Amino acid sequence: MSKNFEQISLKPGFMKHNGGVLFRNISETEYEFKSTINENHLNASNITHGGYLSALIDAGAGTAAHRCADNSPCVTISLDLKFISASKIGDEIIGNVKILKKTKTLVFLFCELKCNNKIITSASGVWKILVKR
Repeated sequence: MSKNFEQISLKPGFMKHNGGVLFRNISETEYEFKSTINENHLNASNITHGGYLSALIDAGAGTAAHRCADNSPCVTISLDLKFISASKIGDEIIGNVKILKKTKTLVFLFCELKCNNKIITSASGVWKILVKR
């Protein structure tokens, strides 16, 4: 659907402050996002902080939920993460989201973060579709 990534961190806030997130639609049920790890994303062990990876997934998967819900606002109900491997400064992190099911009020999805074609984090989550105002 979208060949090029677009910056979704346009308003001031946590993700824009931390470098932003680039996003694109692959299909009606698949989406992709990415970010590059910089120094302020690292923990004391000089690997990417799990809190940043969590926020990155929440932003990228949340945008996927929003897009599959006809651009209705969506909020995270639950997000279950598995930290599998590490990434470091300069690494490009690619997130892949697959919508598993959409109802009138909920979006269920699965997401993987990869670095150098290796899974570093996986997540499953549920988003609540809010009424457009």
